[in-house]
Parts: sequence; C-alpha cells; structure tokens
Amino acid sequence: MSTHTRIAVIGVGNDFRRDDGIGWAVVSRLSERPGHSPPSTGVELTVNDGDPGRLISLWEGADLAIVVDAAHAHPGRPGRVHRIELEKEKLRHSRQTSSHGLGLGEAVELSRTLGRLPTRLVVFAVEGQDHALGTGLTASVAEAVEPLVQRIEQEIVEFRAALAPRQE
Repeated sequence: MSTHTRIAVIGVGNDFRRDDGIGWAVVSRLSERPGHSPPSTGVELTVNDGDPGRLISLWEGADLAIVVDAAHAHPGRPGRVHRIELEKEKLRHSRQTSSHGLGLGEAVELSRTLGRLPTRLVVFAVEGQDHALGTGLTASVAEAVEPLVQRIEQEIVEFRAALAPRQE
C-alpha cells in the first residue's frame, strides 16, 4: 500500500460542554488503544473546536477524513449515531445539525467551494442530551463511545482494503 495515503480522524466539539465533548472522547479513546497510536497506524488523530477554517485545514488533502461531532435532533435519542458519507448525502446547513454556531455543513460547503474537500468524508453525528457548561458525557452518550471507536476502526480497515487492489 502506498505510504502517501492520508487518513484523518477529527473529533469536533467542546470538552467543557458535556455531550459536545463526544468527538474529543472518541479521539482520546482511539489514541489509547494498544497498537493504534499514531503515527504507527498512519492515522492522524486531532480535535477541533468546530472552527470551519481550522476544520478544513485538518481534512484538506486527506484520502479519508472521519469527523465525529455532537448533533441535535428533535425529537432526539441521546447516544444514537448517524453515519453520513459526503459522496451519498449533502450535509444540511441547519444550525440544528451541529452544536456549534457555524455547523459542519457550512464547513463542508465552504471546503467544496474552495476545492479543499478530502477525497472521502465520513461524519459520525452523535445525538446529545446535555450541552450545558460542565465536563463529562451523559450516560447514554458515554455508552456510544466504545462502539463508535470500533465502527471507526472498521471504517479505516475497509477503506484500506478497498485501496489495496488499486495500489498493487
């Protein structure tokens, strides 16, 4: 496999706004896994506060970018995970899709306009319950962390497997 394949996992949110810290928690858990610490895996693990400019710079040039962010849904089911792939769905521009002032959808559209989208962008949006000031995820959102980490690891394995035949 080519050593030039770039995979970025980006946790978006604010670790001091309860469930908005889900992205940071997932990235932290990924970095702690035995044998999975970057750069040995070739996966860049980063966190971001949701600023569109910084977010774009983190995924620009990536072959695969995986973003984990908290989401609002009405009615919601805290801890439910939505997988959105850019190739299949457009991210909505609604402020309700993100817990940040400028949502992920705006960053995607700005990146598209600037020609700075990654080759493939997968978003895992986790429905939150509590976005008030404070630390620690609510129980239902905390329960989603480990299964989501496993889904992300599987996403990376499948992406690499799909590339392998083309790079031989």
